[in-house]
Amino acid sequence: MCEKPKFYITTAIAYTSRKPHIGNSYEIVLTDAIARYKRMQGYDVFFLTGTDEHGQKIEEYAKNAGVTPKEYVDKVAGEIKGICDLLNTTYDKFIRTTDGYHEKAVQKIFKKLYEQGDIYKSEYEGLYCTPCESFWTESQLVDGKCPDCGREVKPAKEEAYFLKLSKYQKQLEEYIESNDSFIYPEARKKEMLNNFIKPGLQDLCVSRTSFKWGIPVTFDENHVIYVWIDALSNYITALGYDPDEKGALYKKYWPADVHIIGKDIVRFHTIYWPIMLMALGEPLPKQVYGHPWLLFGEDKMSKSRGNVIYADELTEIFGVDAVRYYLLAEMPHANDGSITYEAMIERFNSDLANTLGNLVNRTVAMQNKYFDGIIQPPVKPDVVDEDLKSAAKKTILDVDKNFSEYKISDAVESVMLFARRCNKYIDETMPWALAKDETQKERLGTVLYNLLESIHILSALLSPFMPETSEKINAQLCASTIEYNSLSDFNSLKAGEKVGAAVPLFNRIDAEKLLSDLLSKQEEKIKESQKQEKAQGVAQIGIDDFAKVELKAAEVTACEAVPKAKKLLKLTLDDGSGTPRTVASGISKWYAPEDLVGKKVVVVSNLKPAVLCGVESNGMILAADCSETDVKVLFLDSSVPNGSKIR
Repeated sequence: MCEKPKFYITTAIAYTSRKPHIGNSYEIVLTDAIARYKRMQGYDVFFLTGTDEHGQKIEEYAKNAGVTPKEYVDKVAGEIKGICDLLNTTYDKFIRTTDGYHEKAVQKIFKKLYEQGDIYKSEYEGLYCTPCESFWTESQLVDGKCPDCGREVKPAKEEAYFLKLSKYQKQLEEYIESNDSFIYPEARKKEMLNNFIKPGLQDLCVSRTSFKWGIPVTFDENHVIYVWIDALSNYITALGYDPDEKGALYKKYWPADVHIIGKDIVRFHTIYWPIMLMALGEPLPKQVYGHPWLLFGEDKMSKSRGNVIYADELTEIFGVDAVRYYLLAEMPHANDGSITYEAMIERFNSDLANTLGNLVNRTVAMQNKYFDGIIQPPVKPDVVDEDLKSAAKKTILDVDKNFSEYKISDAVESVMLFARRCNKYIDETMPWALAKDETQKERLGTVLYNLLESIHILSALLSPFMPETSEKINAQLCASTIEYNSLSDFNSLKAGEKVGAAVPLFNRIDAEKLLSDLLSKQEEKIKESQKQEKAQGVAQIGIDDFAKVELKAAEVTACEAVPKAKKLLKLTLDDGSGTPRTVASGISKWYAPEDLVGKKVVVVSNLKPAVLCGVESNGMILAADCSETDVKVLFLDSSVPNGSKIR
């Protein structure tokens, strides 16, 4: 018996600063889909995920929460692991960087690199970003701020150990240029070479003395090992690696076939990590795939904007498989994806309830109605049948090609296109008409066989994306999953066997009602976030920050309620620009439309547009939050010209 080919796949380990939102959760679902598909193909898969738990930021969060760092990370790591389990991901190991075996291995790695001269002791003086835990030079800043997160940096100076990146620069550059698939997609490769490697690598700070929550350097008690050697080493320590003894799992699975990571940490995985491995004399991972981000509409998720969405909230509304489906279907291969409640509902109703759910439900129902559930032999073929079979074979090939290139949204679309083709086949063959003609009994049996077989293929192809749905489909067919190598045979179902009862897979969602409920919850989130900010004190801003806000006088020329929302009013404003401005405002509890028409208001005119319940809002009107139950719009004197700037 031939040994299965190996496939080692990892996610980036999640930082335990706080509960991850749905954008963070996308990565584990993406990686799980790839792992499931590889298992279906017959690979011996090892799938690693976990948590990154050390650092100054964690130490500060724990202090503010009044707990020890270990207590803090235990709680957050539990939440992260819980979300991985909730989303039905099939990881083989969940590593925590506070695991004892990992800490010991990292200490040995650090010592080995020091003893062979790849790590040296010096002093660092530069600009430090605490959220990113990164030092920067003045020239690396963007508008005077951290180039990664855009936050303020502070001057810092301390004794530190450094990894000699410069020593391996030429070797790394040659490796990347001679291994086209190492950094993926291609644009990320060009960015790393042109923006970071070719201009010259600076040696990397790999220890700190200004905080204690980290893995101690065994030979220098004042230092803790800095994030990158600690965090990145997880990919090998999880397999039992340390410099003295390479575990059986390491020998079996390393090098990794692919690291699945966010595009913001490509530099660390394609520069720091390969150089660490080169210095250790270990093979490099075969590929690093830097996937894009999932945004809320066009914005990054932020508590202050009230647009943070969590996986547990979404699964409670839509179900686990529908959430998995949306994440995988909506995220493009190389560009950022978007999530909105409107888009989720649309996908749910059109793809899952209508296309897939309706196909399965009516096919199984017809098999029960016309043949008491007994599958008939396909003895009466027609030309249209061959077209359906060709579509099935093409779908299988397309899915395989897309998975091999990690174009998972394209793979999802290929499967859904085939489901649509099956629905078209029903319209073409009209089983209900065949059932009225006794001489067409064999043709009817053949048509339904072809549909059931197509659905059986769909259930297999859907299993990496929606495993529970795949199982439900197979349960209705009273069949097990088709072996991957037999997918194209189109003969998995046997005549004489009986299907089960037709049970709806997805029930359509009342979009208007759900959106209204979700909008109310979103407004509550914003208020709660604002309360928390008030409790923590209002941050002072400079005149430059204030100058960025453009306030204008505007007249309300029209106003109406938004049908899908209980609290929103849609205002049309004349702000002196000559083009009417639409603003959505949650003030219908305190004002009727007729109370506002003709009034002069203050509008924030350079606020980024946002879509609220189908209304694109281009600005915000100012109002006073007088109490928990009272809001007053700020009105201007009628003599103030429209478009006047408020200073």
